[in-house]
Amino acid sequence: MYSDEVVLCGSSAYTKKYYFNHDFDALPQEVQDELKILCVLYTEDVGGTLQILFDEEGNLQMRTSADEGDLLYDEIGGVLKIKQIQREQEELFESLEMFYRVFCLGEDEEDY
Repeated sequence: MYSDEVVLCGSSAYTKKYYFNHDFDALPQEVQDELKILCVLYTEDVGGTLQILFDEEGNLQMRTSADEGDLLYDEIGGVLKIKQIQREQEELFESLEMFYRVFCLGEDEEDY
């Protein structure tokens, strides 16, 4: 179904908006809410933008960026915050990867 990177969700401190890819509406509402909270809190704390996406192999990635002239963006804090989120949300991210690989890439669930 997918062959390139696919954005699951994202948030921007610049536009004060959150984006959720409706291709993933099958995810439980609690998971969708958790992703929204995670993204919005990140961009409110660190600044810039955050995208949570799946790469070509189905691995969950977190990508952050900032406008070139954004002096308030905390690049070091952003890296540390992403590591903290990955550690604290490890189970959620593993479940999302399995969901994506089975339902979007068509892989066999028994392989996991």
